[in-house]
Amino acid sequence: MSSEAFTTAMFLIAAIISAGVLINAVFPVIYTLSGTISSSSHTVDERLSTDVKVVTTYASGGSKEAKIWLKNVGTARISPSDVGKTDVFLGVPGNFTRLGLVSGTPGSNQWTYKILEDTQKNNHWDPGETLYIQARSDTIPMSGEVVYFQFVLSTGLSRSTTFTAGT
Repeated sequence: MSSEAFTTAMFLIAAIISAGVLINAVFPVIYTLSGTISSSSHTVDERLSTDVKVVTTYASGGSKEAKIWLKNVGTARISPSDVGKTDVFLGVPGNFTRLGLVSGTPGSNQWTYKILEDTQKNNHWDPGETLYIQARSDTIPMSGEVVYFQFVLSTGLSRSTTFTAGT
C-alpha cells in the first residue's frame, strides 16, 4: 500500500514539474505572439482605413508643369510627415522620374503640395479634404502625348493614372 502511495506521489510531483516547465516554455511564446498579432492588426487597420483617389490632373508640355488633385476618401487622416515621405513619379510611361519634395515653388523634378479647405485647421490631410500637388518634371511630354503620374504613401498605398498633356 505504501509503495502505491509513494509511486502515485512521485508521478504527481513529476506531472507538476512538467506542467511548470511547459508553462514557462510556452507562456513567453504566447506573449510574444499576442504582441505581434496586435501590431499586425494595427497595421492592417491603418492600411484599410487609408484611401486616396485621383480627382483630376493637368500637365503642360510647354512649361513642364503638372497639377494633380487627390481626395482623401478613407477614414484615417494622413499626417504631414506621411505626406512628406510620399514618392511622386511623373513623366512618360516607361520614362518617368521620382520627384523631390520642396516647400514653395517647385523647380525642375520637384513637387510641392497644399491641403485645400483644411476644415480642421490642423495641417493634416483629413478624410474628405483635397491635396493639391504642383510639380515640375523634365520628363513631361509635349502637348497631346500621354503623361504618367504615381503617388505612393509611406504605408504602401499607391495610386497612379495616365492622362494627356495640354499646351
